[in-house]
Amino acid sequence: MTSLETFTLEVADTTAARHFYAAFAAGVEVRLRASEAPTTGFRGFALSLTVPRPADVDALAGAALAAGATALKPASKSFWGYGAVVQAPDGTIWKLATSAKRDAGPATGRIDDVVLLLGVADMSASKRFYVDLGLAVARSFGSKYVEFATPSSPFKMALYGRRALAKDVGVPIDGSGSHRLVISGAGGPFTDLDGFAWEAAVPAPTA
Repeated sequence: MTSLETFTLEVADTTAARHFYAAFAAGVEVRLRASEAPTTGFRGFALSLTVPRPADVDALAGAALAAGATALKPASKSFWGYGAVVQAPDGTIWKLATSAKRDAGPATGRIDDVVLLLGVADMSASKRFYVDLGLAVARSFGSKYVEFATPSSPFKMALYGRRALAKDVGVPIDGSGSHRLVISGAGGPFTDLDGFAWEAAVPAPTA
C-alpha cells in the first residue's frame, strides 16, 4: 500500500448527506454509501480541513451550521491557531482549523489540506501496522500523533490516540459499533487494528 485514494462515509440518508456536503464543503470529495450498520457515540475518527485564515474557518462553520450541523466547539483562538469543530447530520465530526490567529483579509474559499484522523488504542502498534504495509511516516510526535506521507493522495491520513482525539473534538470517548467509514487504496481489502475497514480502490461512479 503506497497511496490513499478515497474515503467513503456510510450514512443512513445519502440524499440528505449529499445536500449537506454540497452546502458545507463542495470542494472536498466526499463519497457516500447507504448503511444502517449500528453505531453509537464516538465513531473513533474525525476529518480535518486546514484552511488559510480564521475567516475561512468562520465561513465553513457558518455553512455547516446553516446546513444542519451541530457545533461541538465554537470557533475560537488557541495556542496553535484558530479553529472550530462541527458534527454533520450524518454523525461525522469535522475539524476546521488554521495556524493563523489573525485575519489577513476575507475568506479565501480555499482548503489547503484534508486530513483523516484515525483514533487508535495503541499508537506504537498501529504505526507499525501501517509502516509494514508500506506507508512512510511524514511527522511523528511520540505516542500522540503520527502523520503519513501521502504525496499523490487527495487527502492525508494521521493516527491520533483515541482518548486524545475525543477530547480534541469535544465528545465523550465512549462509542461502539460501526465506524461508518471505509478507506480505499492500493493494498486493500483489510481491516486495521482498530477496526477501520479498507477496500481496494475503485473508479469513481459516473453518477
